[in-house]
Formats: sequence, structure tokens, C-alpha cells
Amino acid sequence: MLPLSANLGFLWTELALPDAVRRAKAAGFEAVECHWPYEVDADAVRAALDETGLPMLALNTRRGNPSENGLAALPGREAEARAAIDEAFRTGARIGARNVHVMAGAAKGVAGAAETFLENLRYAAVQAGEFGMGVLIEPLNRRDAPNYFHGTVEAAAEIVRAVGRPEIRIMFDCYHQQIMGGDLLRRFEAHRDIIGHVQFAAAPSRAEPDEGEVAFDRLLPAIRAAGYDGFFGAEYKPRATTDEGLGWMRAYRGGGL
Repeated sequence: MLPLSANLGFLWTELALPDAVRRAKAAGFEAVECHWPYEVDADAVRAALDETGLPMLALNTRRGNPSENGLAALPGREAEARAAIDEAFRTGARIGARNVHVMAGAAKGVAGAAETFLENLRYAAVQAGEFGMGVLIEPLNRRDAPNYFHGTVEAAAEIVRAVGRPEIRIMFDCYHQQIMGGDLLRRFEAHRDIIGHVQFAAAPSRAEPDEGEVAFDRLLPAIRAAGYDGFFGAEYKPRATTDEGLGWMRAYRGGGL
């Protein structure tokens, strides 16, 4: 059976985060992940995770303002970016998160952005080593985030290899990468050694994975067969309520996925 993670940045958002963790457990998810849990009582989140036995896979660094979508590749914002990295690792350690997703920001084509991002990732890697956690970077598609620093798994791979630290890995989001070229299985296989997490949602709608261009009932097992042994993160925007949209999950489970 494929291990599934509920991304609580999009699922059960009407609930407080600790209650969303409990609802994910009741729905049959084996893990959870989140976006920005900084306004939530970390002890309450940790208590819900301990109660349910679900691991918290990752949280994001703060994104600055919504149009920035992160700080780590923005020249001149290094102090803010590193404060956000510090905050994410402190919070992640308190709730028991495994990874911090360091958000690059809207820095496409900005002079000095590459050097800034690499240096901030090296800083994050040191923090990860101290906390016993990992760092994820996620390429975002140019349709939803036209100015985001990196948009493809190939670009992210160049960044990971340039940083040269084992703590840094790629978040391979099937939704983003379908928009940015498709050919998902082959591109996953080409970068398997530096992929730390896989997410999915219907493309192009980003709704439940029972519609759209990608046959996830076949793709996810193929990714598993290609050597991926982690969780598959359901990071989609429900068409209605989260509970009403879980038919895809029951169908996967009924089919043995």
C-alpha cells in the first residue's frame, strides 16, 4: 500500500492544525505536512502528532509577502531569509518535523539571486545538520509562480549539486512538473538520488487527483517501483470540502495502492 501524506496547508484548513492532524489520521493518511504553522501552539501540534502517531514530514520557511513566495534567493534580504530559516528549524524541532522547505522567492532573472540562494542553502544545511533534519527545495511552475527562482526539477538539481551538501534534496511535485514539461516518470528516475519527497495533485486544476492529465493510480506505483521509499504528499486544493473529496483515496486503497 502506498504511504500517503496529507498536506494540511490545503486540506482541512477550516480546522485548527492539531485537529487537522487528527482528521488526517481518521481519514487513513500515514503522515502529514504543512505550510506555515508559526501562529499555532507548537506544543499542541506535537501533542496531536504524538497522539496519532503521524510523522510531520515538512514545513515551509516564511514566504515574506505573498507575491515574494519566499526570501532565500532575494539579494539584500539575507538577514530576513536566515531569520526565517532559523525560525523554521526551531519550530520544526519543537513539533518533530523531518524537513524544512526553504522557499527561494520571486527572483527569476535577478542579478545575484543564484549566489544568494546557494549561500542561504549552505546556511540551512548547517542548521539541518545541527537539528538532525533535512532541507527541501521545490521548483514551482511558471504559470502559478512566473517569477519564482527555479521552475523545473532539472534547475533544482543544478542547485542541489552546486550546494554540495547531503542535507539538501528536491521536493518533486508532480503537479508543478507536469506543467513544466511532463514526462514525469523519466524525469523522476533521472533525479532519484537527490529527490527527498514527492507530492501530487491533478493537473492542470490542482484539485483531487481523480481528474486531469496524469494517471496517478499508475504513476505513483511506478515511482515506487523506481526506488522511491518515502511518502506521497497529497497537496491539492479540494473542489468542495476535504472530506467530500476523499473518494480518490478510497478508490486507491480499494485498488491496493
